[in-house]
Amino acid sequence: MTTLKAPPVRWRPHLRTSGTPVVLHIAQPTDGGVARYVTDVAASQLQAGWRVVVACPAPGRLSGDLRAAGIQVLPWRAARLPGTTLAAEVRDLAAILAGVDPDLVHLHSSKAGLAGRLAVRGRRVTVFQPHAWSVNAVPSVLHGTTAAWERLAARWTDVVLCGAQDECNVGHSLRVQGRYAVVLNGVDTDRFSPANTVDREEARLRLGLGNGPLAVCVGRVCRQKGQDLLLHAWRRVVSAVPDATLALVGHGAPMTSQVAEVIRAGPVEDPSEWYAAANVVVCPSRWEGMALVPLEAMARARSVVASDVGGTREALPSGAGALVASGDSAALAGAIVDRLGDHPHADREGRVGRAHVVRHHPLPRTLAGVDAVYRAVVTARRTEPGAIT
Repeated sequence: MTTLKAPPVRWRPHLRTSGTPVVLHIAQPTDGGVARYVTDVAASQLQAGWRVVVACPAPGRLSGDLRAAGIQVLPWRAARLPGTTLAAEVRDLAAILAGVDPDLVHLHSSKAGLAGRLAVRGRRVTVFQPHAWSVNAVPSVLHGTTAAWERLAARWTDVVLCGAQDECNVGHSLRVQGRYAVVLNGVDTDRFSPANTVDREEARLRLGLGNGPLAVCVGRVCRQKGQDLLLHAWRRVVSAVPDATLALVGHGAPMTSQVAEVIRAGPVEDPSEWYAAANVVVCPSRWEGMALVPLEAMARARSVVASDVGGTREALPSGAGALVASGDSAALAGAIVDRLGDHPHADREGRVGRAHVVRHHPLPRTLAGVDAVYRAVVTARRTEPGAIT
């Protein structure tokens, strides 16, 4: 296993012996943290002189954000889950690969990892980034099949790039062999700057919110992110803090709640205002690689209550909030109540979190780390031409 801690330096492309090097990112999903990550990495590579191409489905915000950054986007018709469309998705990627002729292919999340490796089959330098392993998302009856696929696909993978050490550990527990690299996820600490009391009041005014205790949950509404667990715990919260409000911010299927003090904000272009408005940000996920929401919330100097899962436990330091067992509604409610009932304490935790993110999760360090991985795998492919078959 290779753990990379690259310095935050500007990197230089050098994959081809002549001409402009080409990287092809293949991504599915197209919203949330994965989309933000792909946009940040692709934009940085474009600035550094690469030709950058991203293949992704048209729905979602990813394609629009990429085009706004000047990045070439190719439509890839792909469903989020594997199914009867897989063969067509692989054929489409094969055609895209032939047209782009990339030096390196970077596959983001399990669906791109599946279709992409079937299309590439090791003929290009291949980086696979799980963004949380797919074994977490499938029914238990499919765990063995999913793990077997990952072990097979490892032969077509130059490196598995992990955003957290826990994600790397999971890969080893699944007996997925090969090179691993850990580059901690990071966020733009200038874009997500500290928010003080005045910022909170102004954000609430702009969002049309009152001045009572506010908990905010940002993320795609789905089983992974655990909003259903939060709604179950929220009954306990309002029984202890009757004037508390919960805001669910993110795209996905509508969720019903019989608790009146819940705002369904839906998708937003930028969650920064919601972080600023919050007294506490809640991340009740069932599993994660290393989610960006806790990092963004801490960068905004907000206390975080989160499930003790995956990379979240790595991201959230002592004194910046609370980790609770996933699915423990009493513990989740208690941690939220403690912070909604003691705003100064929550704000102190927010300052601890801000300092932690600035020190350990700045975006430039992540971008430099990705480049270090690229350099290492290209060098390895040149010196070990028979390593991928």
